[in-house]
Amino acid sequence: MKDTNTVMPNTDFEVRSLDTMCVNAENRPAKWYANLKYLVVGIAFGIVFVKAEVISWFRIQEMFRLQSFHMYGIIGSAVVVGMISVWLIKKFNIKTIHGETIEFHPKKFNKGQIYGGLIFGFGWAITGACPGPLFAQIGTGATVVAVTLLSAIAGTWVYGYFREKLPH
Repeated sequence: MKDTNTVMPNTDFEVRSLDTMCVNAENRPAKWYANLKYLVVGIAFGIVFVKAEVISWFRIQEMFRLQSFHMYGIIGSAVVVGMISVWLIKKFNIKTIHGETIEFHPKKFNKGQIYGGLIFGFGWAITGACPGPLFAQIGTGATVVAVTLLSAIAGTWVYGYFREKLPH
């Protein structure tokens, strides 16, 4: 029987304080406008996705058909930037904007990652959308992608419901 009170890390890294977005320095709830910076970054992220054609169904199909390097170049660039960022965080013990320590935890491989990756990849190939570009696609007027968004939310809920019952 699994102990349900034990919280296992679910990411490769974590920040010691998880409530900094919701409270201010005096531990009072932050004002609604305190999180507008995240909206601005999200809009900028969406603009970059549109300009780089990351949200293009045709570009995604080219990638899965091995017809173009475009998406592989973008994904590879993101991986390199992520690797350099993690290296810099570790090397210089960089903290969050609120001075919190960032801790990295090793991940153990399990076969569920293969199944999950295959399901994710098939969904991405069929719909032409993954979680990042979904909102940008909807923002450009491709409202049919709302079906993909609702499916992603439903899939996340199903995973959360069955997570403890899945093999590790």
